[in-house]
Order: sequence, then C-alpha cells, then structure tokens
Amino acid sequence: MTASLPKTIDSTEQLLDIMTQPTDGVRKAVQSLDGEFLVLGAGGKMGPSLCQMLTRAGARVTAVDLYPGDVGRKVREQLEALGCKTIQCDLLDPTALTTLPECPNVMIMVGFKFGSSDNQGPLWTMNTLLPAQIIARFPRSRHLLMSSGNVYKFTPVTGVGATEKDPTDPIGAYAQSRLAGEYVAQYIAERQKTKLVVVRLFYSTELRYGIIHDIASHMKAGDDIDVSMGHVNQIWQGDANAYLIQFLTIADCPTRTINITGEKVLSVREIATKLGKIMGVQPKIVGQEADTALLGNSEQAFKLFGRPTVDPWQVIQWVGPWVKENKGSLGKPTKYERRDGKF
Repeated sequence: MTASLPKTIDSTEQLLDIMTQPTDGVRKAVQSLDGEFLVLGAGGKMGPSLCQMLTRAGARVTAVDLYPGDVGRKVREQLEALGCKTIQCDLLDPTALTTLPECPNVMIMVGFKFGSSDNQGPLWTMNTLLPAQIIARFPRSRHLLMSSGNVYKFTPVTGVGATEKDPTDPIGAYAQSRLAGEYVAQYIAERQKTKLVVVRLFYSTELRYGIIHDIASHMKAGDDIDVSMGHVNQIWQGDANAYLIQFLTIADCPTRTINITGEKVLSVREIATKLGKIMGVQPKIVGQEADTALLGNSEQAFKLFGRPTVDPWQVIQWVGPWVKENKGSLGKPTKYERRDGKF
C-alpha cells in the first residue's frame, strides 16, 4: 500500500478516500462479525472516518451521537450520505440507551477529555459510568471500548514504551477516569459474560488533527514549540481505524486489553525541523527534552494484525503543505505537551 501513496494530499475528499480505504483484514473482520455495527460517539474525531471505513468494507452501520449545532448537523448529513443510519441521542440521558436498537457489535467511542479539568461531573460520568451502562444495556453484544494510553506511567524515551503488562499510573483526572472506566466496564462485562476488548489508544494522526498537525499549526502562527514532552508516538488514523475494527474479533470474556499506537518513537524537535523545511519556517524551539514521555508499545497488535501501512514521516510530508495552505482543521488540539495530565 505504501508504494501507491501520493506525494501530496490536496483536498478533504482525497484525504478521506485514502484514510478510509479498508484493508483485506478489515473486510475479513467485517464479514466474520456479521457486518452490523453500532458506533456510539460517531461524531467525534475518529468516528466519521471509522464509519466510512466500515461502510466501504460492506458493513451496515448505525452511527449514534448528539450531533450538536451546525457542525454536528453536517457530520450527520455526511454519515447518512455514506449509507449509515444515524440516531441523534444524548447518551448521558439515563433513558436514552433503552431506545437504541440491538446490534451484535458495539463500538464505544464516547469520551470527554478537553476542558475536563474544570468539568469533573461530565468527565467521570462519560468516561467511567457510561461505558458500563452501555455494556449492561447490550449484554449479548460484542463490545470494543476506546480507552487511552494516558493510563500508563511515563516511560524512558530510550525504551520501547508501555506494554499491556506494564503498571498503570494515570496522571490527572482524565487518565484516572479512563482507567476507572476500564475497571467498571470489565466488571460488568465479566459479571454478565459479555465479550469485551479494551483499546488503549495513544495519539492517532491525520492532516486535520494530531500532534504533527499541532506542531505545524504552532509553527505557522509563530508560536514556540515546547519540547519538554520531547518524544511521541503517532499512528495514521486510517491504520488506527483498521486495527479498531479488527480488534472486535478478539473481544472476549474475560476482557482483553490491547494497545495501539505507531511503531516509532518520534522526536518532537525532529518533527518540527522537518516541517520547517517543508513549510519554509524556522521552528522556535523552547525547553529541553525530558528523559521520559507518554509512549506505548503495540507489538501485541502488530503480531495479530500486521504492521501499520503508513509511516509517520510520510504524514509529515503531507501535513506541512496542508497546514501551510490552510486546507482544513478539526479545531481540536491534542495538548500532547502537557505533562501534568490537565486537559
């Protein structure tokens, strides 16, 4: 696949076409899972492209979200144009879950991160209570719960990153609420003998969102690039979506937990330097790299479903011109540089 990738991506349409192309593994997974999926939180950062990849692989998708405001309305229209059935639903309403249709495969993509430091009630309700409520509502379904690599402690930048066997040590309320959500969901799933896979995602990336996009945007604006969190993982969102779909095939009882992120440990300084050459901008580097960072190891996923198809350095080649020419942003900074867990 890598050999056929374009040198540049010039439009959102081209971006989505490349990013949502299903692999053979995705098509096999959809077929083995009876092709019917309920995606909860379908209007978020990953939801729309995940639903598009599913539909292109032959799945029947019901995409559930609150779809707030004009942005939400447009996302809903886009999903319906793809052939998805959409349901507008406030999942925090205790009665809302009872109105949703039965489905053999449930992907729980809901979560609350940005702005959560000042909104503890919604944070803990959405990240901790809601996943368990969803699993309780669909006891006979196969579930995927999106969690976060933030549940791990920082690891040495010279190492291989946190594996699923490494201890958790969440920093800040967001990471704590995610780990608590895993525990409660696992308890409910195993109590009622429901198959569940918990996915700890480290940062995914595309042209409109992600750490590479953030660095390029800061550089274009003339902002400083703080390298205190000096090393990161990045996985192409198309690859991340493909793994998520395939992970449903390993959902089990007892619960299975699996990491997903990129293969490489990337230097923020080096990302900025490469983007600077592409964009014709001199990065304003401040700070000094710490000897630890939030890094993950996805070898378990790679052994099961193969290695990523898009190298993050290829994404840098795409992002530089994209940001320089103002081709679009989701307007959702990752805040990857925070080391205190406050988002």
